[in-house]
Amino acid sequence: MAFLLQALQRASAGAFLLALWGVIGGEKLLVVPQDGSHWLSMKEIVELLSERGHDIVVLVPEVNLLLRESKYYTRKLYPVPYPQKELKDRFYSFGNSHFIERSFLSAPQAEYRNIKIIGDMYFTNCQSLLKNSETLQFLRESKFDALFTDPALICAVILAEYLGLPSVYLFRGFPYVLEYAISGSPNPVSYIPRYYTQFSNKMTFCQRVANFLVNLLETPLFYLLFLRYQDLASNLLKRDVDLVTLYQNVSICLLRYDFVFEYPRPVMPNMVFVGGTNCKKRGRLAQVGGFSYF
Repeated sequence: MAFLLQALQRASAGAFLLALWGVIGGEKLLVVPQDGSHWLSMKEIVELLSERGHDIVVLVPEVNLLLRESKYYTRKLYPVPYPQKELKDRFYSFGNSHFIERSFLSAPQAEYRNIKIIGDMYFTNCQSLLKNSETLQFLRESKFDALFTDPALICAVILAEYLGLPSVYLFRGFPYVLEYAISGSPNPVSYIPRYYTQFSNKMTFCQRVANFLVNLLETPLFYLLFLRYQDLASNLLKRDVDLVTLYQNVSICLLRYDFVFEYPRPVMPNMVFVGGTNCKKRGRLAQVGGFSYF
């Protein structure tokens, strides 16, 4: 893994990672995707890796929205205890809540309730998966070379530790301080606005104080939402574990946003910007007033 990190420092790392993987050839990759729009971004990368000769297995709950069969990979289904209607209702409620106006003070509470809508379902998925001995046996016997996931799925992080696999994360960014805890990158709160504040990187003194207070709340909020996964991980791994420590075992973080649209901030060598991989390929825009826009 050290040679890969050194190369990432010398090249356009997102493209290099995919190119290098294609040169080596033949690796067996376990993909643990998050359903919905997150999968649309990951799907293109999975298909590209498949075209370059990799054996890919996508681990999928039997009730899902977009995780369909494909010639590019093998689906491994595991059972979950809810119907398709409940899944659709939860995603519908989750999506609509993003269009409700919120004040600065009410935003954290509203976001907590919103995350619970989907979060409770994903926790149920994780319980079902980690208690399914048949699926776990299949994963152990498959001898994968690496795990590719969206780290919003804590269950995938637990699985990587359980299977002893190097992991690659593809994500848009965490609404918590966890993104900095994972990578070990500096986190100066006087210059890096927190996710919910809507501040810029040029804050007044009062805004910096507010930013500092929000930063203090992010880690407790993370554990409030996800502490129950810690018990699942401890039961599976047969030892006490800390979720943040499990996240820090990541090999590469692929950040699917463009650095030119972000406020300046420190990043570590294994944090790679791969802007342009959001949801679908760039398409040609329609002509407007006699001109074509791209």
